[in-house]
Amino acid sequence: MPYATSDTHGRDEGPDLEMNPVRSAHLANDIVDTFSWANLNVVVKDRKTSAPKSILSDSWGLVRAGEMLAIMGPSGSGKTTLLNALAHRVAAAGATTTGDILVNGQKTSLQNIQDLSSYVEQEDALIGSLTVRETMMFAARLALPSNISKREAFERVDDLIASFGLQSQAHTIVGTPIKKGLSGGQKKRLGIASRLVTNPKILFLDEPTSGLDSALSLEVCSYIKDIGRRHNLVVVASIHQPSSATFQQFDSLCLMSGGRTCYFGPVSAATRYFGRIGYPIPPETNSAEFFLDLINTDLDKNGEIVRRTDDICQSWNVAEERSCLSQAIQKSNEASAHSTSRYKVARPSSWKVPLTMLHRSWIKSYRDIMAYGIRIAMYLGLAILMGTVFLRFKTEQRYVQPYINAIFFGGAFMSFMAVAYVPAFLEDLGTFKQERANGLVGPLSFIASNFVIGLPFLFGIALLFSVVAYWLTNFRADASTFFMWVLWLFLDLVAAESLVVLVSSIFDVFVVALAITAFANGLWMCVDGFLVPMNILNVFWKYVFHYIDYQAYVFQGMMVNQFQHGEYGCDEGSGGQYQCSYPSDLNSEGKFRGTDVLRQFSISTGLEGTWVGITIGIIAGYRILAYLALVLRK
Repeated sequence: MPYATSDTHGRDEGPDLEMNPVRSAHLANDIVDTFSWANLNVVVKDRKTSAPKSILSDSWGLVRAGEMLAIMGPSGSGKTTLLNALAHRVAAAGATTTGDILVNGQKTSLQNIQDLSSYVEQEDALIGSLTVRETMMFAARLALPSNISKREAFERVDDLIASFGLQSQAHTIVGTPIKKGLSGGQKKRLGIASRLVTNPKILFLDEPTSGLDSALSLEVCSYIKDIGRRHNLVVVASIHQPSSATFQQFDSLCLMSGGRTCYFGPVSAATRYFGRIGYPIPPETNSAEFFLDLINTDLDKNGEIVRRTDDICQSWNVAEERSCLSQAIQKSNEASAHSTSRYKVARPSSWKVPLTMLHRSWIKSYRDIMAYGIRIAMYLGLAILMGTVFLRFKTEQRYVQPYINAIFFGGAFMSFMAVAYVPAFLEDLGTFKQERANGLVGPLSFIASNFVIGLPFLFGIALLFSVVAYWLTNFRADASTFFMWVLWLFLDLVAAESLVVLVSSIFDVFVVALAITAFANGLWMCVDGFLVPMNILNVFWKYVFHYIDYQAYVFQGMMVNQFQHGEYGCDEGSGGQYQCSYPSDLNSEGKFRGTDVLRQFSISTGLEGTWVGITIGIIAGYRILAYLALVLRK
């Protein structure tokens, strides 16, 4: 039986590419006629033995323009491995991929695949505070070249929104944990539509129906199929346990188990093929479920399913359909009228991407309460707490230690509470990873826009906190000292947020990032010079951590800001004698200078400019390390 495909009416056809009506109808305007792969293998090292272990074996396949391929199999069958390998992504950690990936019968490179395709991840990475139209417009601005006018971009966006049935939700937000937005099916459609705005020729979908019920799955696949037919796309999707109606939306099936191919061909011919090799489908049975149950070795108790799967894979290797598939792949180069080796996609100008990301981050920052709104409320509550607990201190000795406590509390806990930024940053990071994998943005644009957009919000938080806490506590009442306090608090917050960005860039799991950031802030509190003065701090903690602790410089700067020019009265003891806790040449007068307090903490004056510079250097160091972490994690 020759290798067959099915057209829009389910009609079986032979391997002759010129006979495919879907492809030939658009041939004059298309770049990609066929997408295929041959002898594709993925090998990793076994974790226990370190021996080579194959997770994808001798995979062959062919998809024509206008067709939709389902890569199907039980969990662990190699679906995502194959999909990633086809998209020139890392198939698995430490994996080695060999074989040929062909567009129009010609080997293709990573850059060529990125120019020709878009990849939609299994997990949605949409920014919840943006509307549907805003999401699409930002996707267009990140991808479309500068020579495309705004009018053309808007038309393309509106056409896609209409094509995916999202017109009535165009001005609805995607949805946040606090404010409900789109449904699950609508989010899936939006995620796919935002990748189609670049007009790709090949669309990779990693389980586009995951998390959806059968009705929503059918809805999503129907929209994908319609778009694929009308725009003559090659659509390759991994899918797990589809309903019968959803399964029938696909033209071709690649059935896998344990990284091996069990069948590749038209969906309409699969039932006949399995019946011929001795596995007929019972009447009124969902064929997709039957195929999966047939090869699902996870359910094996006595080795029967493993033996059956081996038999099915061996039958495929010697089947006539397998031979015809190989011949069709070999002939695809001869049949194609297009070469994609020199195909290049025009990209936006270098300045447009960071500005677009800056604009998007600005909208999210003021609209999403999770980004800064909750933190503003937290810091305002902390300011009221601090101002009413450390209330109206005087220039007397008994208030000196509470003053110091207030300085430490203000800086350290403002810094510690920056952990609330972790979830908002991880949402941005997830979006960035998907856009980066599709070749749209780079780490520098992401880190730079994230840094710039946070500055006005952090300055506003520092000023709001200071207006409340500074005057209630009764710190030194002059404008220059107040604004110097605001500056130190602002630097503290910027450094703390930069630490969150660094840790979250390395450990992009919420609980892990939260725990490590909290631990780091606890460490900085311990070695900043307040809990243990510098003259008795253990040398290891002093020389290894104290000098890279931004909280230490903030604490020292605030201490100098408060005590450098002040004088304080000693306590009066019995008999009219003064009891002074801080040695000073003014003790005989019942006073001591603020510099005497600083001496107790080994804090020198006149170094504020140096401390500001070091703190800015630490901030820059955190951001540069975050950038390098993202570069190395590509």
